[in-house]
Amino acid sequence: MNVGERLAEREAENRLLREELAAAHAELAALRAQLAELHQQMADANRRGDQLLAEVAKANDRIGELLAVVTRRKAARQPPKPPEPVAPPEVGDEERRAFDDRPRPPEPPEPVVGHPKPKQRPTGRKRLPESLPADETTLWPERCACGCQDFEWVDEVVEEKLHISAHVRRRITHRKTGRCLKCRKRTTAEAPPSPFPRSRLTCDGLAWLVTQKFGQIVPLERIKNYLGVRGLALATSFYVTQMEFAADLLASIDGHQWKTLLAGDGMETDGSGFKVQIRGVDGLHHGHIEVYHRGDIVVFQYEPEKGGETQAAKLQTYAGWLLVDGESRYNETTRRNPKIVEANCNAHPRRKLEAAEATQPALAAEAGRFVSEMFDQEAKAKELGLQGDELRQWRQERIKPQFDQLRTWMDAVEPTLAKPDELAKVIRYYRNHWKELTRFLDDPSIPIDNSASEREFQWVAKLRLNSFFAGGTEGAQRAAILLGVAATCRRLRVDMEAYLTWVFVRRGTHRDKYAHLTAADLTPQAYKAAMLAEALSA
Repeated sequence: MNVGERLAEREAENRLLREELAAAHAELAALRAQLAELHQQMADANRRGDQLLAEVAKANDRIGELLAVVTRRKAARQPPKPPEPVAPPEVGDEERRAFDDRPRPPEPPEPVVGHPKPKQRPTGRKRLPESLPADETTLWPERCACGCQDFEWVDEVVEEKLHISAHVRRRITHRKTGRCLKCRKRTTAEAPPSPFPRSRLTCDGLAWLVTQKFGQIVPLERIKNYLGVRGLALATSFYVTQMEFAADLLASIDGHQWKTLLAGDGMETDGSGFKVQIRGVDGLHHGHIEVYHRGDIVVFQYEPEKGGETQAAKLQTYAGWLLVDGESRYNETTRRNPKIVEANCNAHPRRKLEAAEATQPALAAEAGRFVSEMFDQEAKAKELGLQGDELRQWRQERIKPQFDQLRTWMDAVEPTLAKPDELAKVIRYYRNHWKELTRFLDDPSIPIDNSASEREFQWVAKLRLNSFFAGGTEGAQRAAILLGVAATCRRLRVDMEAYLTWVFVRRGTHRDKYAHLTAADLTPQAYKAAMLAEALSA
């Protein structure tokens, strides 16, 4: 075979290979197109799935609302039972001697006098200017997509937003647009961060608004009037919408805080009523809001009803101690999850003893002095900064003897009381919850009472007083998120407004810049650590 024939044969082979390669490329392009179509279908399916999950969640909330309304109305129709007549019990000689020989509580401390009254803070509001001054800023694009930095300036985009912080101002931003001298493409300077697209507020402004509503518990109508006299005629629906956006931006952070609590070895909880307006139902529904906290983490959660099954479902993965009031609804929680160790609040029966003084002033006061001595010793331990084994030893030496004396006192006093007597009910409460009430003596991580939870509900009470009701289940759930953020900032001694500004920048329109940050990196604890690190580096 000569050279020409060999070349022709190789050319034919190359032509066949090129045809096969072209066919393979065509097949690969078809597969890529199919893959892209499948990816699009999967994205559409995921989007539809998310929509269905959101609809199911709303339907579940609606069902829970209506079931709670029906249950409450059914209970309201049942007439109250008449009080049973109280008859004094017959006491034998031996019981009478035990009563006479009962332990006497420690004498109350002498009252401290001579403390000067704290000066009252000046009231009133400083007068602010009636007009709204403007802060104008010009932003220039740094570089074109091709990397060039040489532009001819052809246009600008002007944005005006409301900035509220120490003063009410307008923030006007001139975003310059330039045409690249090299590739001739138009480039506009990047917009400053906003909490969400087309927001009328800056990140600082939304942070101020949320701080006023949930940090200072100022009613929206008062905020509206406050800004209205400064020329800002904004509808109430505008403020409500801003709160909705703020809660949605913080929802994942609140969820991370809840997961952190569930992963810990202890938490405190308490609940209170929270009125909501349910669509299609006359009047207001009395829902239930609960607080869960440990250390500097506080989470509020709203439910249409306060049944034990609802809370048991929340805590089914939790393992640790749970400090609560001795309510029967927590029985379902510990029954379903034996990993939960229930501890009870000692301030709860203490208040019952104070109420019992109305019918048994002398005896109830005696029992109250045993309990007061326990709290005094616990307060001294706190002043000394005792923790761990030192606190356990202190409680065993100083507080446990008071419990032992109280039990002996109850054994002597209870037979002399009629069963319906209020003091007798308190004694039975102590007997039924003795193990849970004394659990803190052996575990120094458990507080003596659950008063910290009740202090958090002071803010809820102010919110109830100022707001009367939430707009619905979703509104109550958003309020719970914002209440939890506010409470966590208070415990950390973090400026809530500064924190919210910081997080709205990272969760708002510039979130792509901070895509590497997770919810754990955006908590108030993370913000405080970042500020401390920045201060140290400076």
